[in-house]
Amino acid sequence: MIKIMADSTCDLSDDVLKKYDSSLAPLTINIDGKIYRDRIDIQPDEFYGMMEALPEFPTTGMPSPTEYLKIIKQAVQEGSKEILCICMSSGTSGAYQSAVLAKDYYFEENPKSNIKIHVVDSKCMSHGSGWLVMKSAMMREKGASFEEIIAFNEKYKKKVKHFLSVADLDHLIKSGRLTNASAFIGKILMLKPIMTMKDGKGAIVGKERGLKKVLKHYTEELMKRNDHEKTDFIIIGYTSDVKIAENLKAKIQLDTNFTGDIHIMQMGVSVGTHVGLGAISMFFVEK
Repeated sequence: MIKIMADSTCDLSDDVLKKYDSSLAPLTINIDGKIYRDRIDIQPDEFYGMMEALPEFPTTGMPSPTEYLKIIKQAVQEGSKEILCICMSSGTSGAYQSAVLAKDYYFEENPKSNIKIHVVDSKCMSHGSGWLVMKSAMMREKGASFEEIIAFNEKYKKKVKHFLSVADLDHLIKSGRLTNASAFIGKILMLKPIMTMKDGKGAIVGKERGLKKVLKHYTEELMKRNDHEKTDFIIIGYTSDVKIAENLKAKIQLDTNFTGDIHIMQMGVSVGTHVGLGAISMFFVEK
């Protein structure tokens, strides 16, 4: 039995996690000096409801090796012989290193164990790593071997295309994801930055004036870049306004030739801390 685990920035919904028997190691969020575990002590809607009134910018912390180790031990107790851990990009967090430490700790405690554990540095963020988790679970259901699932992740992780646009640039500035100069120019021109992942880190790849043009940019890029053979499904992410996500889904169905499943899922507290209210994202596999 193959166990699939990730950190909470994969942002998959509880229904999807339950369906695919996937477990999460939570990041922590410091809000006014109080520490919360993502998706355990605080939920996204609760956080977004208080976000604008917070006197200080929240900070996030990576999952501890102990959190990963708990999941590994439980999986082994439940009969798993092979464990796949898919982590957010090591270029944005120490979550990957924390998971590797947990793997090392497990084998130090159990030197004779024949359990197989593989940790993936996904080079992704948010539903990018979530896309890999879902795809891995689908492959497992179809009978793929542990080695085949690992090979897919390592081959295609850099091909998971990210698009993210935000309503408010201030959160990206405060979190260090965007320079003050870029933000100033964007505000003056009323431009919305469109970001993606390059070499495991966030990068601005476009700027559009207004939400309609952002969504148009998304669908045009999907048409140009989508790998029709590998993209079984698309994930659309949002923070506080699900209507934006629903509008993007409708636009994809109307303006593109994509006929697969389109999943809408909310970004969690850890990701939302950095991107703010009104963010919209899209994920697929590019050619």
